[in-house]
Amino acid sequence: MKTGSIEVSRRQVLHVGHVGVMLLLVAASACGPAEGPFESEAAFVQNQELVVDGDIVRLGLSLNGLSLNGLSLNGLSLNGLSLNGLSLDGLSSPEFDAWFQTDPELGDMVMKYVVACAAPSGVSRTYTSSSTGVTYVWKGNLGLAPDWTNGEPATLTEQRLVSACLGAHASKYHDVHIPLSVLGLRATGTPIPVTPEELQQFPEKEACFFGNLFTDEGIFVGNDGRPLNNAESTARACALSSHGNGKNQECLPLVRVKRDCAKFCTLDASRTFYVSCTYNGITYPVITTRLRAADIYTCGDGVCQFTEKPGRGTTADSCARDCGTCSSR
Repeated sequence: MKTGSIEVSRRQVLHVGHVGVMLLLVAASACGPAEGPFESEAAFVQNQELVVDGDIVRLGLSLNGLSLNGLSLNGLSLNGLSLNGLSLDGLSSPEFDAWFQTDPELGDMVMKYVVACAAPSGVSRTYTSSSTGVTYVWKGNLGLAPDWTNGEPATLTEQRLVSACLGAHASKYHDVHIPLSVLGLRATGTPIPVTPEELQQFPEKEACFFGNLFTDEGIFVGNDGRPLNNAESTARACALSSHGNGKNQECLPLVRVKRDCAKFCTLDASRTFYVSCTYNGITYPVITTRLRAADIYTCGDGVCQFTEKPGRGTTADSCARDCGTCSSR
């Protein structure tokens, strides 16, 4: 049986897939040696003290990794789920089966995050391919859309919350998984649980996500933290960037808006997360994210991250100290 559950660790350090490791090896062979050693994939996966068979171990914590292609499927409504509901009956509908069969690998990835966002922890959804007989199991976590999970058509609020949640989990580097603190209100108006310890472990404010993938409204992200300086970089490049907001759209269809979240979004009473953002004349429910400090990298810290490049400077795009220098041409 193939499962679509999301793998999570409370203390998991950045896991870089094989592509990222190969990029580091290419950089090492093409340029002069860096002052610090390149870290192997195994060195990134450390301190995994609490991994429970791939299950999410705490509400509000999850790993990003949804490919950007997963956000551009001509609208989630086309797979039949928005009307048929995220129930077992909805997953057995001809519309869903036809949609999934067009690209099972991508469909599996998308549904893993759809169910994790929409359904609560302890709930799973199962689908068996009509063409291959393979059974997929996707596990819930955040519980943002209870009516849709129970088989009703997705309400407008549920559509927008699930869309925001998918945007928050989308990654320019979908084989790189970074722990996130995911904050916001469910469609019922109740908050995703968060503890003071979680806020301490994830001190870096990152972004606000909003929009609607079920329609043609689009999906958007605004910067909620400090802008990165030229020496800094992160695998969360869709939300944080050293480039000005709106100037470098490298994660389409996820659109980075020009203004920071605080300028068009409303905070909850505790001022911990946003409850709504008004953009293009529409007021959306919103998902707010936070990062660990360790997931923002700095040129000069002695480690050549896959987001850094060799060169003769001190910026992430030309980081001599960490990644070595390239011969001039």
